[in-house]
Amino acid sequence: MAAPTPDDTGPKPIPTGGDLEIKDAPLIFSGVWEDLEERIGRAKLRFPREFIWLGGAPGAGKGTNTPFIRQTRDITAPAIVISSLLNSPKAVEIKNAGMMVGDREVITLLFEELLKKEYHDGVIVDGFPRTEVQVECLKLFYHAILKLHGEHRNGPNAREFRKPMFRIALLYVSEEVSVARQLKRGMEILAHNKTVRETGVGKLLEDPRPTDLDPNLCRKRYQTFKESTFEALQSLKEIFHFHYIDAEGDLKEVQANITREFTYQSSLELSPEVYDLIRGIPIASELAQHARQELVERLEEYEEQKPMRFGQVVKFIESKMIPIIRAHAFTGHARINTEDDLLDDPDTLRMLIDILSERGFHTSVDIHRMDVPVRINPETWEITCRTKKVFRIEILYQSSDIRRGH
Repeated sequence: MAAPTPDDTGPKPIPTGGDLEIKDAPLIFSGVWEDLEERIGRAKLRFPREFIWLGGAPGAGKGTNTPFIRQTRDITAPAIVISSLLNSPKAVEIKNAGMMVGDREVITLLFEELLKKEYHDGVIVDGFPRTEVQVECLKLFYHAILKLHGEHRNGPNAREFRKPMFRIALLYVSEEVSVARQLKRGMEILAHNKTVRETGVGKLLEDPRPTDLDPNLCRKRYQTFKESTFEALQSLKEIFHFHYIDAEGDLKEVQANITREFTYQSSLELSPEVYDLIRGIPIASELAQHARQELVERLEEYEEQKPMRFGQVVKFIESKMIPIIRAHAFTGHARINTEDDLLDDPDTLRMLIDILSERGFHTSVDIHRMDVPVRINPETWEITCRTKKVFRIEILYQSSDIRRGH
């Protein structure tokens, strides 16, 4: 290896400005991270457990749909909106020109915000990452939190340093839809403020951005998103859970798409170790999905393989159970106790429950055993008992009260 030249020695400056490249990301990240450790302390770097990194073109509906995503994922903390974090005069000037704020400033402000306790269980970050440098810093951030988790996983503060879960959510709209929504938003704000000024009723809204009033600037914002943010986000597909959400429909359609994407999936959210342990247990929704078909198949098998017993069970239900069920039709809840020997067979009980299920009754059977004295030895006073078996059948069904609409 060649000896370092004078230009290679000493600490390197942290890159800033708008001409950053991917190779600059490690230096930017390490500078921000080391500054946090120095100012706050490594033991206090307690970040959220679940991150949803929300991206989308201008007009994609991030602000509109964020509350619904929070509700879907049971996140109580407000979303972190990157544009709201960047309120410096220089940042506002850059944004109004349809351009982007420097990566180092974005990352510094974001990390400091994420350390607040209110985000500890989960957070939505609206508008990050947007550049290739930010994407690389996001990867480094994930591994830094993972390292903290490893350091504390067996210690007293393990709960404070949980394994992070990163989700990338992209609300996608076409350029045509994006431009139309941006202009519509700008015109609605202008119309609202005009009405407030003329009537004196209501509250003035913040004036629209120049980019929400000029079609050319709207297109420029969309192209900036497409060429930088969209392309950068694609590289995260192979690393984190990636949710590509069609946001072009009306609100109801978009929220249906969000629900499908964010429905709980144990294979995504549990650690591999935990998932491997429980994956053999069937999921309730999957069992219910084909329950009707399987019930029909069982009833057909009973009639084909054990027709006599099947007929006996049907007769038992008709003659001994239905009269009691009818008597309780008003409440929709019947309890039947019986000692009938017919039920002293597992196959018979399965038949009884399946037949009643097919007829719309929810049935459960509890077997209660008790010792009943039958005789006493007069010489030894020894008591001989028999085991009494009582089948307690509980039946729930739609009551007549419900059918009448009460």
